Amino acid sequence: MEKDLKSMSRKELEKLLSDVKKALQAAQARERRAARKAAEKAAAEYGFSLNELADEQPAPKKAEKPRKAAAGPKSKPQFSNPEDPSQTWTGKGRQPNWFRAQVENGADPETMRI
Repeated sequence: MEKDLKSMSRKELEKLLSDVKKALQAAQARERRAARKAAEKAAAEYGFSLNELADEQPAPKKAEKPRKAAAGPKSKPQFSNPEDPSQTWTGKGRQPNWFRAQVENGADPETMRI
């Protein structure tokens, strides 16, 4: 049943599209029923109903490992901003902007040590 789509009118194409959508829905329903029957048969072989298997809770997830940053104690601050002593830095990781600015302006890092 091959049709020449180029020679069909818009109405004929829309009708064909509607028919194809209906046929696809019917085929999907048929396949869903067949899959359900196969699943029920497989479950019955093990002595279960499909509803019993569907009601089971999923296996619990494994406990997550603690992150390394949270595992150890916090480092003590080693440097403080002379202009704002509430700003501190441990000397580890990326240098804060205030520390970098002080060093670029000629300040000795040791003068900011706590």
